[in-house]
Amino acid sequence: MRVIIDTGNYISAKAAQMAKPDVVAAYPITPQTTIVEGIAKYVEDGEFSGEYICVESEHSAMSACIGASAAGARTFTATSAHGLLLMHEMLHWAALARLPIVMVNVNRAIGPGWSIWADENDSVAQRDTGWLQFYCSSNQEIFDTIIQAYRLAEHKDVQLPVMVSYDGFILSHTSMPVQIPEQNEIDDFILKRVPQWKLDVDNPVTHGNIIMPKDYPSIRRAMQDAQEKALELIPEITEEWRKRFGTYHGDLVECYRCDDAEFILIAVGALGAESKVAIDELREKGRRVGLARLRVFRPFPKQAVVELAKKADLIVLDRNISVGMEGAFFSEVKAALYGSSDAKVYGYIAGLGGKDVTYKDIEAMCEKVMDGKYKGYEWYDLEGE
Repeated sequence: MRVIIDTGNYISAKAAQMAKPDVVAAYPITPQTTIVEGIAKYVEDGEFSGEYICVESEHSAMSACIGASAAGARTFTATSAHGLLLMHEMLHWAALARLPIVMVNVNRAIGPGWSIWADENDSVAQRDTGWLQFYCSSNQEIFDTIIQAYRLAEHKDVQLPVMVSYDGFILSHTSMPVQIPEQNEIDDFILKRVPQWKLDVDNPVTHGNIIMPKDYPSIRRAMQDAQEKALELIPEITEEWRKRFGTYHGDLVECYRCDDAEFILIAVGALGAESKVAIDELREKGRRVGLARLRVFRPFPKQAVVELAKKADLIVLDRNISVGMEGAFFSEVKAALYGSSDAKVYGYIAGLGGKDVTYKDIEAMCEKVMDGKYKGYEWYDLEGE
C-alpha cells in the first residue's frame, strides 16, 4: 500500500489504469478533461496496454464503449455535463444491452448560461437510463468506488453499467492523499470479466433486433431485478474492500452521528462531506442532529431511508432541481417513505451552478427546521438576494 497526493481527476485516471480496461474511449470536456489526459499519459509511459481511442464526440465515446463491451472487453470512459447529455441515447442502449461499462461523470451545471461549476442536474437527468449511480465525497472514495464499480457491474447477476459522479472542481481539481493498493491486490479484487453474452464471429448471434411487445416488458423487469440485486451486493463489496484495504465510506448510505438524532440531514457528494462539519457544530450547541450521506442514487436505497425515518425527521439538501417539481433527492426520499413512515421531510435546494455552500449555510438550514421557522420547500440559494 502506498499513498499518493493528487486531484480527484488524476485519482480517477489512476483507478481506471489499475482496473486494466481493454478499451478507453476519450473525449475532453471541462472539468473532466484531465481524467482522459491522465490515462493518455499512462499510455505514453507504457503503463497502459489497452486500446485508447480518441473519438470526435461523447456520443461516439459511449458508442465505442458499447461496441467494445459487446465484444467482451472491459471498458472505461469519462465525461461531464453536456457531454453526458450528448450520450443520453447511448446510455439507454448500454443499459438495455446489459453491458457493464464503467464511466466517471464529473458533475457540472448545464447551460445556457454557461457554467463550468458543480451541480448534479447532469447525472440526475440520467436516472431512468438504467445505469447504477454513485456519488463520492473524497478522492479516496473516488478511487475505491471506481474499482468497486467493476466488481459490481460485471457480477453475473447485475450486468449493468455504472456511473461514478463527483463535484466538478470541488473534488476534480483538489488534491488529497489517497491510499493505493498494489496492482496484484486490485487484480485479485476485481477478477477477470466473464461476459454473459458477446458478439463473436465464431459463434454468431443477433442482438438488438426488433422485439415484440409481449417480450419487451421482461427486458425491463430483468433490469429492475438486477438493480435490486445490486442493493444486496453493494454492502458485501464495500465490506470486503474494508477488510482487504481498510478504507470505507459507507455502503449505500454513510451515517454520521445518527444514533440519538432527532433530525437527520440527507446530503450527497461534496455537500455531504461539508455537512459533517455542520453536524459537529450543531452538536456542540446541544442539537441532536445527524447526517446520512447517500452514496447510491440508483438503485435507490429505499429501505435504508425508511430505517432512518424510524429514528428521526429528515432534512434533504439537493444540489439539483427537477424543474416543475423540486429537488430530485427530496422527491425520492418522500416516495421511499410513502406508506411506510409518518416522519416529516423538509427540503432545501442549494449550490446550483457551483454557488458556494458552507458548513455555516448547512447549519443555518438545519436550525431553521429545528426552530420551527421552516415555511415550506425552500431555495436556500435565493435567500438574502
